[in-house]
Amino acid sequence: MSTTIEAESRSWRASSRKGRKFRGPGSVGPLGLGVAVLWLSIIVLLPLAALLVKSFDNGLAGFWDAVTQPRAIATFKVTLEVSVATAIINLFLGTLIAWVLVRDEFPGKRFVNAVIDLPFALPTIVASLVLLSLYGPTSPVGLVFNATKPAVVVALLFVTLPFVVRAVQPVLIEIDKEVEEAAASLGAGNLTIFRRIVLPVLMPAVLSGAGLAFARAIGEFGSVVLIGGNIPGQTQIASQYIRELIEYDHQVDAAAISVVLLALAFVVLFVLRIVGSRLARREEQIR
Repeated sequence: MSTTIEAESRSWRASSRKGRKFRGPGSVGPLGLGVAVLWLSIIVLLPLAALLVKSFDNGLAGFWDAVTQPRAIATFKVTLEVSVATAIINLFLGTLIAWVLVRDEFPGKRFVNAVIDLPFALPTIVASLVLLSLYGPTSPVGLVFNATKPAVVVALLFVTLPFVVRAVQPVLIEIDKEVEEAAASLGAGNLTIFRRIVLPVLMPAVLSGAGLAFARAIGEFGSVVLIGGNIPGQTQIASQYIRELIEYDHQVDAAAISVVLLALAFVVLFVLRIVGSRLARREEQIR
């Protein structure tokens, strides 16, 4: 039975791959490439380069001192803890929500699907205010945990939830349910079908969404500014520490902390992209 299920899965993946061969119009040409590179440089590369240069205004020793201060190390630790927790929770719950939105039918489904994108539109400071009113000292629901790490994680979950959901949804929609039904008719259980047919296809998208959630979390500021408490060594995250440095006119140190955050986000996204690409190639070979 196991061999038959895998054969069915490979058959669907092969047909899916054939359907994706068409890539539409070809190259945009030198002009289009030049415009794209210029725009990317103006919007992304030049500001990042300026930030990098600024971070070394006090030399390499100054940069190192800024990022190894006890306060800096403490904020890096807190930021990593809450960001990793956010990414892991989103990895599971975001995938579950995407599954429900694609596979289940229930009243208000379109409304829920639209609500998922609200964190992208809502000012993050408003989100922090709402969370504080719900879970602060005057909580109407009896849950008081402001100025704690769980409060920071909840705030980060609010603003990062759409990343995993929107990354997984299109992939789930493309999966042919007939393959799963065929596997079920051969006696495969739901867990076996998910593990052998669905999960291998979903993993690159799940990792991509989780990586984006992590990258957003380590740089988030607005959603945690009120609910988090900004307690050094406990709930203060790197973005809040950066604001504090800027307020005290330590802009070079703030730039150094920012560079570390950017480097961390880049490394995580790059590694997850490599892992996702390898998983995708392995699926291509199986097909």
